[in-house]
Amino acid sequence: MTISSPTTNSNKGQWYVVHTYSGHENKAAAALKQRVAAMNLVNKIFDILVPTRNIVIVRHGKKEETKEKIFPGYILVRMILDDESWLAVRTTQGVTAFVGMGNKPTPISDKEVQAIMKFMELEAPKFKAKFSKGEAVKIVDGPFADFLGTIDQIDEEKGKVKVLVSIFGRETPVELDFLQIRKL
Repeated sequence: MTISSPTTNSNKGQWYVVHTYSGHENKAAAALKQRVAAMNLVNKIFDILVPTRNIVIVRHGKKEETKEKIFPGYILVRMILDDESWLAVRTTQGVTAFVGMGNKPTPISDKEVQAIMKFMELEAPKFKAKFSKGEAVKIVDGPFADFLGTIDQIDEEKGKVKVLVSIFGRETPVELDFLQIRKL
């Protein structure tokens, strides 16, 4: 979730990491956006970013593309830090603290922010495996449908697994898509 188009121009403040309640990053970012507008702090708080990336989850035999938070429980805020802007961020509902030493927020470098943004823009969505090595599965699709096997390898990049299937009394590795297997 980007509240405004993020840039790394340090003429307009620095980036700070803000700790939120885990799972409430979007709510905290939206609440902060509203506070910025209500308190007329648009000249001090410029960007609010919830770093996410696209992943593919296989649910009920269907691929579903979704966004995964890169840093659960954290948002990034580009701002000019002074007492007023610090208080506005710190007292926003869902925000628990700034990240830094003691009570002093520590800015992160433009290089780090650029690396995070580059990671967010990676084209290939990652598959999120709901399987683990050694787990017993049933093949539900393809030429080996209804066979039982054990997961030998998982390739989250491609959304594939190697399953050891017993054919004529021998363990044979079969490469399958996440969609082709179910947990037992």
